[in-house]
Amino acid sequence: MFYVKFWGVRGSVACCSPGHVRYGGNTSCVEVGAGDQRFILDAGTGIRPLSKVFRADDVRTIYLLLSHTHWDHINGFPFFRPAYDPKCRMHIYAGHLKRQGLSIANVLGQQMREPVFPVPLEAMKAIVECEDFLAGEDLVLFPGVRVRTRPLNHPNGATGYRIEYAGKVACYVTDTEHVPGQTNENILSLIEGADLVIYDSTYTEEEFPRHIGWGHSTWNEGLRLCRLAGAKQLAIFHHDPDHEDDLMDKIAAEAHAACPNCVVTRECMTIRID
Repeated sequence: MFYVKFWGVRGSVACCSPGHVRYGGNTSCVEVGAGDQRFILDAGTGIRPLSKVFRADDVRTIYLLLSHTHWDHINGFPFFRPAYDPKCRMHIYAGHLKRQGLSIANVLGQQMREPVFPVPLEAMKAIVECEDFLAGEDLVLFPGVRVRTRPLNHPNGATGYRIEYAGKVACYVTDTEHVPGQTNENILSLIEGADLVIYDSTYTEEEFPRHIGWGHSTWNEGLRLCRLAGAKQLAIFHHDPDHEDDLMDKIAAEAHAACPNCVVTRECMTIRID
């Protein structure tokens, strides 16, 4: 079995209002299942409900791959319950900090330091192992699962992931900004022939010009890249907090009309890749 399950699909800030019911308001967190292995992409607020499932299923070894460390991608981390269990072992990977002379252990520690947060990183009783790599390197997590990475165009850096298992491919490409009229070759090589591409689609085409430099993209660009790369399905992800359900329905209809294989992600949605 090869699948992804979305626990948080929102960007920038978590949302809780009557307008964020159908698509959800938690920030980025995606569970990946590959055979007997399960791991996590990003630790936004969606990781909190996921942690309850991991506890119930008695998952003791946890792998967390971070796209980057802006708040909306790590602010659920202090609420990840298995990290406080001494019976658990947690491996955390980040590919954007090493070139800056920083480490993921230090960044997560700063987030959980007074007066910002009352519970320090040291309170996590699980064995926590942090690994900084350079985006562009391959990772080996489990036998039979290959993870390739590429740097993305985002303030302070970000990493895109390509997960290969049993002849199938899922890609996680957030947060990234495209340059109109140009093709991002890093992304193109990452998603070539993929079965599923989860892509940063924060803005509409009309909104994008007002947000140049903010580090985000559109579903239209995601679809263009998928077509160039021969990727099969686009998952529209990292929704702007101002995009409430009615607007998301409109985006979903427009994307489906452009390509029936486009899907707008919702919380608790599962996409099987096998």
